[in-house]
Amino acid sequence: MKAGSAIPLWIIALLAALCLVVLGWTTFGYTMPFEHETGQAVLDTYFAGYDDSAVFHMQTLLDQNETASGILRAMYFGPELIFPALLTALLLLIFLRLGPIETWRGRQAPRLFGRITYILPFIYGFADYGENIASLIAFSDSAAAGTAAQILPWMTKLKFASLAICAILIIRGVILQRTREE
Repeated sequence: MKAGSAIPLWIIALLAALCLVVLGWTTFGYTMPFEHETGQAVLDTYFAGYDDSAVFHMQTLLDQNETASGILRAMYFGPELIFPALLTALLLLIFLRLGPIETWRGRQAPRLFGRITYILPFIYGFADYGENIASLIAFSDSAAAGTAAQILPWMTKLKFASLAICAILIIRGVILQRTREE
């Protein structure tokens, strides 16, 4: 029996569809209204990352605009509570369905390397939830707002880096699986 073959494809498709629905909810229900209200994108959407000055600018903007602050808070207590868990589960199930990474650069990969790849979806989930928590703290009146503001850009970078690595490994796994079948 091939590794991962016990995971039905319909479960992966269902999780992917749920991720798209929640992503649409976030985009159309919160991100676009936030941009309309402020003229600025939510920091979570900065794929290339941002620095402390962008966080400070967002803090100032939210202090002056109660509506935008409410939109952002509602987003973190709404779809952003669900999306990281759904995407983490989706990535993990895709990895499990593809099976272990057997080769690396044409040679047999160490078993530990293959097993470490299964941790990547959890790193993404940890980073996304960490980013959400840091955002809630950084954009509040908390005494820890300064520390959270410093952590926030790093959590965003970790989130997108782990997501990019997962995507690359999934594409690589699909290509390897297709070439073995031919």
